[in-house]
Amino acid sequence: MDFVKMHGLGNDFIIVQNGQADLPEEKYAEAAQRLCAFHWGIGADGLVVIGPDPEYDLRMRIFNADGSEAEMCGNALRCVAKYAWEAGVCRKPRLRIGTIGGLRETTLLTEGDRVTGVRVDMGPPLLKAEKIPVRWPESPVVYGKLTVAEREFTFAAVSMGNPHCVIEVGQVSAFPVQQWGPLIETHPLFPAKTNVEFVTVADAHRVTIRVWERGVGETLACGTGACAAAVACALRGLTGRRVTVELAGGDLLIDWAEHDGHVYLTGGATLVFTGRMDLDW
Repeated sequence: MDFVKMHGLGNDFIIVQNGQADLPEEKYAEAAQRLCAFHWGIGADGLVVIGPDPEYDLRMRIFNADGSEAEMCGNALRCVAKYAWEAGVCRKPRLRIGTIGGLRETTLLTEGDRVTGVRVDMGPPLLKAEKIPVRWPESPVVYGKLTVAEREFTFAAVSMGNPHCVIEVGQVSAFPVQQWGPLIETHPLFPAKTNVEFVTVADAHRVTIRVWERGVGETLACGTGACAAAVACALRGLTGRRVTVELAGGDLLIDWAEHDGHVYLTGGATLVFTGRMDLDW
């Protein structure tokens, strides 16, 4: 099986092309678990399978390290767009990519034949509780309350094609994400589980977040999480609609545009290495 290893600000993925004889569709989830294991496989946060689509330029499916399938991933979208251009899979400066979470459009920022960044139209945020989904009687959920292990958190709920729970904390660098992330991910309020963003607001133009990703754990970056955090902070009046989101792996620029209500994510993507691996089923 031929593959490429890429990352978006340290959120890393194994990207393979659909239809390879030794990776049938029914094995994607199992392959993600095996390939993403750092000591026994290649090591990554997720497996991304790309292929043709009858309606769009490409289709991608994302499998977390635990084998669960994710609806959406902003960092993976940037990696796929860069890979498709540089590998000649789809040599277009603008790509329409189909995902479980819906269509996403990417625009490549290039210098000659080199992709220096990718701008992704992530679509409008979903703010209705039943669409996120979150078990809450009102929408939007901006100041929700949840209690876990006898501690109460105030949260905002946002879907960027996948569910997010955004919680403001005083100093995110010192916050025990490993303790609270898994408990909130599996809280009964979230029937499909949830990604969790812990946020500290620096000013109206910059926030810092740490992300506990559903099915993965804490990651160095999360594109949809950065978008969800930016939307939540804007809804609370803590920031404007255009912010820089600082993550452990680097910065993302998020713009929740007023003209169309879409969220635009801009950031880099990096090729780590290419390789070939045999899977003994």
